[in-house]
Amino acid sequence: MTSHALDFSNLTALYINCTLKQSPRMSHTKGLMDVSLNIMKEEGVSVEYLRFVDHDVAPGVYFDMTEHGAATDAWPEIWKKVDAADILIIGTPIWLGEKSSEASKLIERLYAMSSKQNDKGQYYFYGKVGGCIITGNEDGIKHCAMGILYALQHVGYSIPPQADCGWIGEAGPGPSYMDEASNAKNNDFTNRNTTFMTYNLLHLAKMLKASEGYPAYGNSRGDWDDGTRWNFENPEYR
Repeated sequence: MTSHALDFSNLTALYINCTLKQSPRMSHTKGLMDVSLNIMKEEGVSVEYLRFVDHDVAPGVYFDMTEHGAATDAWPEIWKKVDAADILIIGTPIWLGEKSSEASKLIERLYAMSSKQNDKGQYYFYGKVGGCIITGNEDGIKHCAMGILYALQHVGYSIPPQADCGWIGEAGPGPSYMDEASNAKNNDFTNRNTTFMTYNLLHLAKMLKASEGYPAYGNSRGDWDDGTRWNFENPEYR
């Protein structure tokens, strides 16, 4: 563990790999996620990792889809891990220029929880931090990151500077991240961005945790529903 003045040991992080490959098949996305994950472990962060495709998560936008026709749904158990984590990192490969179908399903299930409220009456993910890690053979990192990070902030996660990282090979079929021929593990740009992303997530999560999230002034759904309008004025009533 690196010795410095910052202590991240009270933080928890959850890495969800949205590869299409079930365990124990090798995942290139996991290879890059491990770079970030190992930094967090070295910093004393409590870290969990799971492959979304290993769990029978039903598609849908409700907490438990067995109440809406699904035969099984693993989301309520995964939700416990999401709920406990200060930081959520979504990893995905690129398919046809887009994030994986598993990543889309994960975002839909997160969206199902976004109307919940915390004890300040704010939307539930306020005070939590999100980022993403992306791998592929061709272009698409920034495109996929835009969609994922937008979705995370829309449901309430906070996004620090440079909250994405990734690796792609040259256009056309070729070696992927974990393939020795790619030499990807020695790519300075990817290693730098992955490291910066990891520490930016840690710094923001630490600041939010120390301040017990965001002040509820001006953003509490509970207060709004009770009639509080802060400095908002409806032009119709002027």
